[in-house]
Parts: sequence; C-alpha cells; structure tokens
Amino acid sequence: MSKIPDITPRWAEHLPETPRWRSFGESVLVETPWMRVTRHPVQAPTGMEADYVVMRPRNVGTGVLPLHDDGTVDLVGQHRFTLMRYSWEMPEGGAPEGEDPFEAVQRELAEEAGLKAAYWRAALDMDLSNSITDERAMAWVAWGLTPAPTDPDPTEVIVSVRVPFRDLLAEIERGAVRDAMTVATAYKAYHMAREGDLPAALAQAMLGA
Repeated sequence: MSKIPDITPRWAEHLPETPRWRSFGESVLVETPWMRVTRHPVQAPTGMEADYVVMRPRNVGTGVLPLHDDGTVDLVGQHRFTLMRYSWEMPEGGAPEGEDPFEAVQRELAEEAGLKAAYWRAALDMDLSNSITDERAMAWVAWGLTPAPTDPDPTEVIVSVRVPFRDLLAEIERGAVRDAMTVATAYKAYHMAREGDLPAALAQAMLGA
C-alpha cells in the first residue's frame, strides 16, 4: 500500500514551521494480531517532557457507501463491543498489512451487504483519531450494484437495511447514526452529488431533486 501523503493545505504553505513532538524511544505495552500499544518518553512542541501512549492498528480501516440507482443506500447494523450499544454503519472492515485496501473493501461489500459494484470512486483518506491512534481509514462510494454471496465474520450478527440517502443524512443529523466513517462518507457523497462528481441521474435520485 502506498505511503500516506504529507500534503500541506494551501493556506499553510507560507507559514513558518513550528516545533514538533520528539520521541526518545518506545516500549510495547500490548501486542495482538490486530494492534500494538506503544509507550514513548517524549518532548512536546513546548519543550515539556511527557509520557505518551499510542494505539497502532495493524489494519487499514476500509468502508464503502453503496448507492443504488433509485437514491437508496445499504447500511448494516450490529452491536459494537467497545461502545456496548447498537451501531448503524456502511459496510466496513480492515485491510491487513500487505493487502490492497481496495481489494479489502470489495470483499467487505460482498461479505456484509451481499453486493458487488460495477463502479467505484474514492471518497476519503482519513486519520480517525489522531490524538491517541495512528489508524488510517479509506472510504469509497460505489454504484452499479448487483447481488453477491454474503459471508459475515463469525463474531458478527448483522442486520442490513436499504434506506433513502436523504434519510441517512437526517438520521446522522438526529444523532442516530454516529459511526465516524459512515458520517464522513455520507457527507462527502452529498458533496460529490452536489458538485457533479457522480452520474447526473444518480445524484438527482440521491438528492431528491
């Protein structure tokens, strides 16, 4: 997989460089097949000494918002252990080290939603929570959907629904859909539809125009 691009916003191109964090080594607190937790003696940009702990996933988070020609989207619901509550999300998963994230997200679309897509467009490449983890997430939108065999993870009990795209936006606004990748990708899809970055008929169906 390609290295994460270090892109400076245009408004910051001529600003002076500020001090950076400095790490003086690391120790591994926890290591599993899915993540490492590392501890670092550090110096903050202010010069203050500190103790920093970082969670480093071994997978790249991947997700896809499946868009149907009638302006509906597929979502999946499951109970999430970390939150101990139910979560509605777009199909999501992870690309292990050495796997192309695009291949991983195609697999997740089939496994969780029972779909394959003829057309894909990259939507987002994000840092999910950059104060405590270096987890990277990559999201796509996809259309031209046809059925595919499902194969959920053996730990998951998944419910799938198909809802109008505008209803997804409304439930995000209401706080009923909270998953960060889903929220960000839904708003990006809205932007793409408004800006002409999706097929006109699909955009019209999504926006209800």
